[in-house]
Amino acid sequence: MKNGVKCELSFVKCSNYDHQTAYELPIKPSPNLPNLRSIYLYPWLCFFEGTTASVGRGTNQQFQIYGHPDYPAGSYRFTPVSREGAKNPKHQNKECFGHSLAEMPPPQLFQKAQIDLGYLLRFYQAFPNKDQFFLSNNFIDKLAGSDQLRQQIIGGRSEAEIRSSWAADLANFKAKRRKYLLYEDFE
Repeated sequence: MKNGVKCELSFVKCSNYDHQTAYELPIKPSPNLPNLRSIYLYPWLCFFEGTTASVGRGTNQQFQIYGHPDYPAGSYRFTPVSREGAKNPKHQNKECFGHSLAEMPPPQLFQKAQIDLGYLLRFYQAFPNKDQFFLSNNFIDKLAGSDQLRQQIIGGRSEAEIRSSWAADLANFKAKRRKYLLYEDFE
């Protein structure tokens, strides 16, 4: 810590809890995460924040829908408007075409237990102007931690190939964190 400050920490494990125990937050953690479904979908859909696609900010289904005015493959329609938590949402007042995940049951999402890149990959593949898909500031690189994911998507890599490229780093991370876990790891 700053200036060499040290503190004594103690941890108390929760009774009757493990990584398979679902927990619903008593209050929403953000105006743009209105329910448990949006919280579970956030890791899957947050990468869209680095693209020209909308993830439903400016609607009442944030991080449960995604689309774009020029997207040709979506059957779901929504129009983002200025509202609390999204004063200037992407594609404000423009009809977007895309997909809704708002009917997916939260227990099904909880059981997935991994990021689903399929939504992002399929959207990119169907998007008509790929040169304008990623934001010019390459914000997706910040979200993903490097430019590797963006380059893999542009290069046409499959979800399995992308996951495979994470394998060694993920194994190293899991080995490092093992000694810090309070609860049995889930795999």
